[in-house]
Amino acid sequence: MRIKLINPNTTASMTELMGEAARAVAAPGTDIVLATSRSGAASIEGHYDEALSVLGTIDEILEGNAADAYVIGCFGDPGLLAAREITGAPVIGIAEAAMHAATFVATSFSIVTTLERTRVISEQLVSNYGMQNHCRRVRATDVPVLELEKPGSSARAIILDECEEALREDRAEAIVLGCAGMADLAKYLEERLGVPVIDGVAAAVKFAEAIVGMRLRTSKIGDLAYPLPKPYLGKLSGYAPAKLFPAGTTPQLLTERLAG
Repeated sequence: MRIKLINPNTTASMTELMGEAARAVAAPGTDIVLATSRSGAASIEGHYDEALSVLGTIDEILEGNAADAYVIGCFGDPGLLAAREITGAPVIGIAEAAMHAATFVATSFSIVTTLERTRVISEQLVSNYGMQNHCRRVRATDVPVLELEKPGSSARAIILDECEEALREDRAEAIVLGCAGMADLAKYLEERLGVPVIDGVAAAVKFAEAIVGMRLRTSKIGDLAYPLPKPYLGKLSGYAPAKLFPAGTTPQLLTERLAG
């Protein structure tokens, strides 16, 4: 099984960090292929960053070496539904995966994320994924994403403090880490908190393995059908469906093409 883990930002060291978390839980025989976006921002910390990150993710799905499943390694799940439109292979977002995983081991959870300005993005995802009855609160630490990688940073201590407050004040029974850059903190935090701490990268990989193992594909009826052929202008002209998918190509042939 081949799972492609796509980092929608352009920081390769963060891709490697996610790769370590993914490979630590992957089953024998699962090949984790890492991809760092070739366009976009160094970190994704707002709506603008998210919007511009989507094309890099699409590029990684459409490039020649297809995978059995794809994981989008950003807690905002940027471009998740667009990605599902262009391939029959399962595409898993780490926020959606983490929240679902949390509900299997606890009746409530709090999300601990990075900047305050990204809180609304996580809150919108909670609503979109129907998790309002499970998510007690989204907590921002105001730790910039890139600060997570700096040697000597106080980020780890700040995140631990916020998690402890979530358990005490929110009465949360589990913690969902709200940033792919926190993937290496799950075990550290779990040992100190004594509750499940869910890293979305690991959760997404295991869900991807399960869905592929069940031989499920992304539905191509309705809103996740392949994009309709129409002209695209300007800088996006190269993304016109007619250019990406040759005329006369059927959904079945597209699925075969994108599945390798």
